Order: sequence, then structure tokens, then C-alpha cells
Amino acid sequence: MTKLHLVTGKSWLQQQGSKHFTGKGLLMANGQEWYHQRHIAAPAFMGDKLKSYSTHMVECTKHMLQSLLNEVKSGQNEFEIGEYMTRLTADIIARTEFDTSYEKGKQIFHLLTSLQHRCAQASRHLCFPGSRFFPTKYNREIKALKMEVERLLMEIIQSRKDCMEIGRSSSYGNDLLGILLNEMEKERRGGKFKINLELIMDECKTFFFAGHETTALLLTWTVMLLATNPHWQQKVRDEVNKVCDGGVPSLDQLPKLTLLQMVINESLRLYPPATVLPRMAFQDIKLGDLLIPKGLSLWIPVLAIHHSEELWGKDANEFNPERFNSRPFAAGRHFIPFAAGPRNCIGQSFAIMEAKIILAMLISRFSFTISERYRHAPVVVMTIKPKYGVQVYLKPLEDPSN
Repeated sequence: MTKLHLVTGKSWLQQQGSKHFTGKGLLMANGQEWYHQRHIAAPAFMGDKLKSYSTHMVECTKHMLQSLLNEVKSGQNEFEIGEYMTRLTADIIARTEFDTSYEKGKQIFHLLTSLQHRCAQASRHLCFPGSRFFPTKYNREIKALKMEVERLLMEIIQSRKDCMEIGRSSSYGNDLLGILLNEMEKERRGGKFKINLELIMDECKTFFFAGHETTALLLTWTVMLLATNPHWQQKVRDEVNKVCDGGVPSLDQLPKLTLLQMVINESLRLYPPATVLPRMAFQDIKLGDLLIPKGLSLWIPVLAIHHSEELWGKDANEFNPERFNSRPFAAGRHFIPFAAGPRNCIGQSFAIMEAKIILAMLISRFSFTISERYRHAPVVVMTIKPKYGVQVYLKPLEDPSN
């Protein structure tokens, strides 16, 4: 049986388009390089390591909720919730990825966001061979931002190396960066050395980029759906209050939030993090009677699959979490918000745990309705974003723990 990670992957064009802000990290790697990187990073998103991130998620969410409450008390009642979710998920990924270097992590987040926008702007301009080497305005800005990101990353890495050398620490840390650095040291001693500092920086950028934007969008769209469906909002709130008894959701309580999971699934179905999944065939592939020739680019239309009336029924374009109650869908085939197969999203368990904690804490502290200023205008690029944001009215609820 041919290993799928060797016969399909990302095209050269995709790699070039994202090389400045994710480089050769897991998202864009192919073949054995991808397999090696996935093997190194996987422990950071499994078992006890995954569970340990919940503390950061709860603390960051508490901080955001207090900020919202303070603003409500000062007279504000309308909020563009996407901005808050973006900041919150960036805070969480900064803490889980860089831990004690959290403040530098926040700086890296803002630089990477600017870098992403500059790269997107540059890609819209007419290019000719070799133009990426010209000292144009965009090329200069991209180079400067990339250098600043890498300078900050190197400062964090160097501080950990210094702690190891003077004996203040026996490892590089237990966060994602520490896991990668420890693996590099292990390989260096074993003589393999497949992972180096440049690749570690690319992995940090990849997980920062992929780890906050998609979850922020999931949270934003879910709040919009609950704000426009008050019946479901109340059902989820009742479930959260019953399961969590007015407190912060614990890890063993999260699986019991079945209605919330149904709502999250429906949000992911309607507004999947990736609207298409691009792949390239690196050799001839036979799928039944279908021959996929080497070099062919495949685009799996996730958005179309998720909105297919044939698969989901006549109400495919409507918000109906009940469709996930009896599980009449084929997960990994018809429902693929995090892709499927060997290249599925490595952080999907992290994202779902994060979304459940944040939404459970938000819905137990505030009720929310959609603002009349909200304009429903989903914009599809690779992700689905609300073009004009999501404006909601927030109303604090009485603290059920009192």
C-alpha cells in the first residue's frame, strides 16, 4: 500500500505563496520532511500535554470576559466580537507556544498578521520572473517584517539555550517551542540533525498562524449563529449551567456539553475553516476507475460538500445543529472541517477544546443578540471571513455561582 503522504502534498506554487510567513513548516512540507515534522510536533497536541493547555485557555478567557464586562459598565453595549476573539486566540497560542515569553509572542503575532497582509497585497500585483528579488515597496516591507519576526524568535530561543548552558534548566521547556528545541538537541546528539533553528522558527510561525485565525473565525461565526438563534443560545446556556454548575468548565465536563458540540459542528459545516483543500499528485494515482496523473492539482471543495443538499437535505444552507444529533453524516468524508486522512489538522483537538471552553464561559456570563448594523457578507478566500465584522449586543447575566 502506497503511503499517501508520499504521493500527494502541497504544490510549489502554494509553497512560494506562503514561504515568507510559514516557510517550510508542517503546513507546507511534503513527503518524508512532512512525516518527520508531524512526528515531532504531534506530542504537543496529545494526551496530558493537550490537557495542560486548558489552564491558559481559561485564564485568557477570564481576562477577556472581564474586559467586556468593564466596557459594558462604562456604557458600551455593542461589540465587534471578531476583534475580541482574534485577540483572545492569539493570547492563548502565544502562551501555549512560548509560555514565559508570552509578551514577545504577542509581538510576533502582530508582526505575522502584518506580514500576511503584505504578502496578500503583493500577490495581487502583476509579477514577472525574478520580480520577487526587486527592492519594491512590498518586497522591502515583507523582508523587514520577516527579519523582525525571526529576530524575536531567536531572542526567545537564545534565552532558553542560555538557561540550559548555565544549568538553570534541564530542558528547553514544555511548551511547543521547548518540544521542538528538545527534539533538535536529541537529534544533534544522535547524529541525525534533520531539524534546525530555521525549521523551528518556521514551525513556530506555522502554528501561530494556523492556531489562532481558524479558531477565531470558528468562534466569531458561532457567536453570530447563536446571536441570531436565541432558542439555541438558551438551550446551550442551560446545558452549560447544568453541567458546569456555574463554574469554569473542567476537562471532564467538556465531553458532556453535547449541545454545544452540535452547535460547533454546525458552525464548522456552514463556515469551514478551509473552504478548499488543495493537493498535488506526485505520482500517478488510481482511485477506482479514476486515474489521477502525476502533476495534477486537486482542489477538494469543502464548502460545496458541506452545503450539498444531496448530502445534508433541503435545509443544507440553514442553521440546524440537530442534524448532528443522530450523526447522519460520514465524518471524514462529508464533514471535513479539519481535512481528513494523514494530512488532517494536527491541532483540531486543541481547537475544539479551546472553542468549547471559550463559548461555555462566554454564554454563562453574557446573553447576546445581533446588532442591526450587522451585514451578513461572508468573504471566501481560503477561509471564510465576515467582510464587515460581526456586531453583537452583550448583556451581562447574573453570576450563577453567587
